[in-house]
Amino acid sequence: MAGPDMKDLEKRMNGALDALKNEFGGLRTGRAHVSLLEPVMVESYGAEMPLVQVGTVSTPEPRMLAVQIWDKGNVAAVEKGIRNAGLGLNPVVDGMTVRVPIPELTEERRVELTKVASGYAEQAKVAIRNVRRHGIDDAKAAEKDGDMSKDDVKRSEDEIQKLTDTYVKKVDDMLTDKQQEIMQV
Repeated sequence: MAGPDMKDLEKRMNGALDALKNEFGGLRTGRAHVSLLEPVMVESYGAEMPLVQVGTVSTPEPRMLAVQIWDKGNVAAVEKGIRNAGLGLNPVVDGMTVRVPIPELTEERRVELTKVASGYAEQAKVAIRNVRRHGIDDAKAAEKDGDMSKDDVKRSEDEIQKLTDTYVKKVDDMLTDKQQEIMQV
């Protein structure tokens, strides 16, 4: 039976979940998390590079990030990169370490972040539904080519829908967890 490759569809739906995890990682929750500094780029050795390529990020306290910089010449560049990343953070240089205190979130900002998280989740659901549509289109094309019977197409569509429902539920669960994390005071 030719038709939709279920393993490929599942892999692509997993990709949407991974992208959502990445988006959620960048949302500030008032607690320090190393992924918060992942988008930071640093001007070093004449090129723009990710912060993680010039130092080690850690969380010594719940509301503090520390970046242990490997080369003394990069300390000022790391401080500038964090300050200019649009994250609303004010780094403090302490020798070869840049400390980044994480400010408390206001209630208004928390509500705004939950809306942003909802938008990310909706994008992930759209991506999952697009994968479903491609799978169903593949099944219908296989039927048209005579490679699948109507019954096989129906079974494939049901299987694809179950897979889609599973992944949409995972997105909803991730969103609920992230919203609770954001709203915790």
